[in-house]
Amino acid sequence: MDEQFILRVPPSVAERLDRLLSESENASSSDDKSLDLSFSEDGKSGTFVIGNDHFPASLLDLPCVVESYKTYDDSVLIKTADVGQMIMVREAGDAAPDVVEYRHGLTPPMRDARKRRFRREPDLNPELVQRVLKDLVKIHAGAAAENVDAEAAEQEEDVDGSVRNASKKPVPAPVVKADAPEVGTNAGEPDRSDSDESDDSI
Repeated sequence: MDEQFILRVPPSVAERLDRLLSESENASSSDDKSLDLSFSEDGKSGTFVIGNDHFPASLLDLPCVVESYKTYDDSVLIKTADVGQMIMVREAGDAAPDVVEYRHGLTPPMRDARKRRFRREPDLNPELVQRVLKDLVKIHAGAAAENVDAEAAEQEEDVDGSVRNASKKPVPAPVVKADAPEVGTNAGEPDRSDSDESDDSI
């Protein structure tokens, strides 16, 4: 499986790497042929070696995932990986970063991306989060939560039920009227249709 990362080096090292990659093996100097990158046991700090020079390096998380692409014909791009970490090589006298996540992205618009572009993380009490998480796990398993008052829950249910019943109005029953003769009809005579009428003039 292909694994990728960003290698950020100082300008002096970048020139040497560029020269090493662009020139052929015969033309390159023997001093810059050797490249090495080793990390300590914690996996966050290490040493970058080019030629006879050693530079301290740190593994940092990027503030966001960066997609990498490759192309064979300079027309069609094929996604190859999601890059989430960067190895930052610094000069020997520079101080090591004291954070795990790098503050900036790779491009100028992503400068200070965590503060300028992302939503602020809510200020939550870790103990409260752990307690609620345990209650959710117990509820999911079918048990009752520890931090819920049963009487308060029953009272809330009773109040909700009374409010719902009060909001429902009774539907009035239809009124049945007594049989009465219809207005405008002859009660004693049977109904006559137009076909029953005869023309006496014939």
